[in-house]
Amino acid sequence: MTGVAMPITTHRVALLHLRTRRAYDARYQAELDVLNTSAVETVAALGWEAELVPTAERPTADTHAAARRADLIVLMGGEDVDPRLYGVRVDYPGSGHHEPRTDSTHIAVVLEAMQQRKPVLGICRGMQVINVALGGTLVQHLPTVERHRGSTGGDPFVRTAVRLETDTDLDADVDAALRVRCTHHQAVDVLGAGLRVAARAADGVVEAVVHDSAPITGVQWHPEHPATATRQLAPLLRRLERQAERIPARAR
Repeated sequence: MTGVAMPITTHRVALLHLRTRRAYDARYQAELDVLNTSAVETVAALGWEAELVPTAERPTADTHAAARRADLIVLMGGEDVDPRLYGVRVDYPGSGHHEPRTDSTHIAVVLEAMQQRKPVLGICRGMQVINVALGGTLVQHLPTVERHRGSTGGDPFVRTAVRLETDTDLDADVDAALRVRCTHHQAVDVLGAGLRVAARAADGVVEAVVHDSAPITGVQWHPEHPATATRQLAPLLRRLERQAERIPARAR
């Protein structure tokens, strides 16, 4: 009907991270605060509602409730996944603080979302959580770590070119002509059940995964970086939106 405005869909997005305070590493906290703020602002710019949940500081039930309220779930970056969850040694190069309860909570969120066919995006650590949740393992310390993480005390990010695989649909939402910002020393090793490599770095390190049948996507880089969020995070959020629209109402 002419002159009648169409309703705008507002999606609720749960942004699950770890902490708002890190007394043991204030510098790292400041870096993550910038990324989390940028993610919230990107969601808001799309006209959607963001709920930023510090899982390690809240009761487990609060995180599950936020994930269930949400239409879309994003697992943000942070510390390494507890290696006991994928059956390897706890002591390894670059090992540091772990959050076992939060890891278990995020894994449970992934599995429940998968059962409900609710779209999930994992960023950096978030992609690794997804892989471990589905039975995969991680490279605990990359032999080419200098290509994936910046220097201590300087810029933590390395600008990386990624090569998209031709047998997934991620090319609709990731512009391979744009370099991405990475800061990680771990990576996907054995793929979790149903996952497929969607992008690699020049040295072969897995930089993105997608699920064969569930609306699950993971990227090893940080699309929410303030310098790239509009061009890199927003298209990935739109990807989740498209996936959500394909889910039958009874399955939500």
